[in-house]
Amino acid sequence: MSHHKHLTPIEREKIFLLHSQNKTLSYIAKIIHRDKSTVSREIARNGYNGAYSPSAAHTKYLERRTNCKPKLKLSNPEIFKYVRDKFLELKWSPEQICGRLKLEKSDLYVSYTTIYRAIYSGKFDTDKERASNGNRGAIRKLRHRGKSRHTKGYIEKRGKIPISNNISDRPQEANNRTRIGDQEADTVIGKSGGACLVTLVDRKSRFLISSKAKKKDSVSVKDTMISCLTGQPCHSITPDRGMEFAKHAEISVALEKVKFYFPLPHHPWQRGTNENTNGLLREYFPKSYDLNDVAEFFRLAA
Repeated sequence: MSHHKHLTPIEREKIFLLHSQNKTLSYIAKIIHRDKSTVSREIARNGYNGAYSPSAAHTKYLERRTNCKPKLKLSNPEIFKYVRDKFLELKWSPEQICGRLKLEKSDLYVSYTTIYRAIYSGKFDTDKERASNGNRGAIRKLRHRGKSRHTKGYIEKRGKIPISNNISDRPQEANNRTRIGDQEADTVIGKSGGACLVTLVDRKSRFLISSKAKKKDSVSVKDTMISCLTGQPCHSITPDRGMEFAKHAEISVALEKVKFYFPLPHHPWQRGTNENTNGLLREYFPKSYDLNDVAEFFRLAA
């Protein structure tokens, strides 16, 4: 049998010739080294009134191949310009661009995964981007700067903290964002060894409460979280798995037994609201920034 997945134009010519000579399907299949069902399906699909045209059959095949390929929405010049301008000029993330289009109920909607694919494939690269960022091009415009992520099988070498609850145990009210008070927690660091920002984002409202901790250690982060959340609606907390949250049990007691639900290792999208908010903060507080200069306590709507 032939190893070709699809019939070739030459094979279609042979089918036409043998079929016009009233040869059986089995005979035709044997001659072209194809299965009988392949020949039968080809004639039934592309024949008309008992006749079979190889050129018409191949044209139909090419049309079907074209139609089965997904239409790339970024091939629309208007969508491409909108996304490119927001990404390169305004420094919006793919998620922000997608969210804005949804909010505007625009006919120009495109998914953020499509935008990411375009960025990584170099569709937004310019001569300027290539000159300043080399082969990375516009990828370096992403908030994570196109850095590599841990691959499957990566072994965590940092210290591990005992967790109280897995994210799979988190209540549906928190998962579905149906109530105020389900927080996602993380930290934003500045200069090495200095202060950090503790960030707490409500899953439903996306409201951010952030406060400075003297250091990125478990004691400082614990005290800062208790200060931030005392008197605030708080049903659950989904933190990062870093050592700075090692004293989560003490925080839970101080906040009237609020439960912590920990995501899986290297699954930052399970705290996606906080991750995206921290990305926004990074635009104003880069890693080189001395967070000791930040006011002790502030709140932002995000």
